Amino acid sequence: MIKKDTLERWTIEKSADIYGIQNWGAGYFDISQNGEVVITPFPERKEIAISIPSIIDGMRERGMGMPLLLRIENILDSQISNLHDAFYRAIKHVGYKGQYRGVYPIKVNQQKQVVEKISDFGRRYHYGLEAGSKAELIAALSFFKDPEACLICNGYKDEEFVDIALYARKMGFKCFIVVEMPSELELIMERSRILDVKPLIGVRIKLASRAGGHWTESGGDRSIFGLNTTQVIGLVDVLRQHDMLDCLQLLHYHLGSQIPNIRDIRNAVLEACRIYTGLVDEGAAMGYLDLGGGLAVDYDGSHTNFKSSRNYTHDEYCADIIETVMSTMDEKDITHPTIITESGRAIVAYYSLLLFNILDVSRLDPFPFLDNLPNDLPDVIANLLDVLHSVNVRNIQECFNDAIYYRDEIRTRFKHGDITLRERSLGENIFWHTIHSISEETKNLKYIPSDLKDLNSALCDIYYANMSVFQSLPDSWAIDHLFPVMPVHRLEEMPTRQGIIADITCDCDGKIDKFIDLHGVRRALPLHDLKENEEYYLGTFLVGAYQETLGDLHNLFGDTNVVSVRIHADGTYDFVKEHEGDSVADILTYVEYDPKSMLNRLRETAEQAVRDEKISVPDRLQILKAYESGLRGYTYYER
Repeated sequence: MIKKDTLERWTIEKSADIYGIQNWGAGYFDISQNGEVVITPFPERKEIAISIPSIIDGMRERGMGMPLLLRIENILDSQISNLHDAFYRAIKHVGYKGQYRGVYPIKVNQQKQVVEKISDFGRRYHYGLEAGSKAELIAALSFFKDPEACLICNGYKDEEFVDIALYARKMGFKCFIVVEMPSELELIMERSRILDVKPLIGVRIKLASRAGGHWTESGGDRSIFGLNTTQVIGLVDVLRQHDMLDCLQLLHYHLGSQIPNIRDIRNAVLEACRIYTGLVDEGAAMGYLDLGGGLAVDYDGSHTNFKSSRNYTHDEYCADIIETVMSTMDEKDITHPTIITESGRAIVAYYSLLLFNILDVSRLDPFPFLDNLPNDLPDVIANLLDVLHSVNVRNIQECFNDAIYYRDEIRTRFKHGDITLRERSLGENIFWHTIHSISEETKNLKYIPSDLKDLNSALCDIYYANMSVFQSLPDSWAIDHLFPVMPVHRLEEMPTRQGIIADITCDCDGKIDKFIDLHGVRRALPLHDLKENEEYYLGTFLVGAYQETLGDLHNLFGDTNVVSVRIHADGTYDFVKEHEGDSVADILTYVEYDPKSMLNRLRETAEQAVRDEKISVPDRLQILKAYESGLRGYTYYER
């Protein structure tokens, strides 16, 4: 029970501290004086703050419920500007004589609205696109207008893929076909002769350098992508034989996504520069150095080399790259190349957040004891009761061991029929009282025994969220990726509960039970008690990269509602895009059901039930109406 004076001392600053919003928010998110998370799209103008709960209210009035993916266009625009401005500052500071060209890898988020907005906002920087498949190249070309921007073609390529890339070149675009495997070179040369197009060729190399983090296998000799140095020399020889060495103009590598340590980035750039200068020595035209992706997002706000963070800023990242490339080229008196990076995660992650409501809470709080315990308690339950009464700060390890022993003994005797169901229920209730008592005593210890360190998280509540982890946060489930999660309102109140989040899929993996923390990983999240007849909203932030297109249809939960907002300099905002999430009928068609046929079959089944006098004709009408309504409905819980 929290004392009233304790509640009165709670502040929004304490909420900001426990959820770390000012550490991971990059200046885009904050907490208002009335305890609501606000969007601050202009970090230099903190007075412009848009309440997320007010956006939720606006969408509910427009008929859109939870869960909801919220996109903030200003943040996307700002992230593109931040990266380019940081590179321009680094170039100017050291007098680098080449240029920088950013390229967005479509695979990070292929949604049409995302690619369209990136193309719009990036136009002033000659911002390009990267395609890793034929479908992505076709999507990219539909938005491509700028002959100064770079269009990078990665991935494995068939004849049609190569032809489309060559036609893009024919139209005057800087479209580079990057050789991923030696066999592609012959196809590129053959199709360029037939189509009478001089191609721009790049080569992807396997670096010996590797990086830490989730995607460490992207680098190193055993990487599945790119050519080794022997194969690169073979490619040079073939191009020389065909008098096409002037077509080889780009060197590309990809060290991995979300690289947390700047040292790994610097080492890879240095190795790539040595290969680049070697290609120039071989007579290749060169001119472009594509460093791939890897610019990390500080998801946990710790500013460390932890895999969910990064130990560098944008300025440090850009300065290290520019200085390394410049010094290496100057050693060989080689013209400074145009530097390309394929930063996707850092561009789109902050742009989107998932909002959802909590449907219910399950607690492990034990029930009160019976007023009069039976006198003939089984000895094992009586012994467990003695353990409960003897718990103190000096013997909690012993009491914990005894409680586990007697609980297991109760369950064993129950299976052999020596203890009744009611007696087992009483024994387990006493056990949980004991565990809670031990947990309280651990708060008075300077050193907590290893067996008891996770006791508080084991006793935490389960908050049931109206969303699917598999659909909306697949990296959280698949690779234990950490995203910032917090309530978006009631932050002027003390969160008096500790909880994990379970989704509404029928799967024990459908949960979030690891949360960001400056000192590691938190096993439970501070949350508030639910209030009767009042919604409780949580947000998962920084979800713009990969999550939308990696999501699956577990339990046939589909895409969520999507809303985009644009915030203006006067503090007003517009709902610029609303996209309804998948209906049940939509999802069923994805897995090859025909909703019309399904309705017809049910109509026949219901008619047979009328003939068999199981239901009435009005019953049949109501059943069919409910079925049709269900087909049209949202796949998520609707209040």
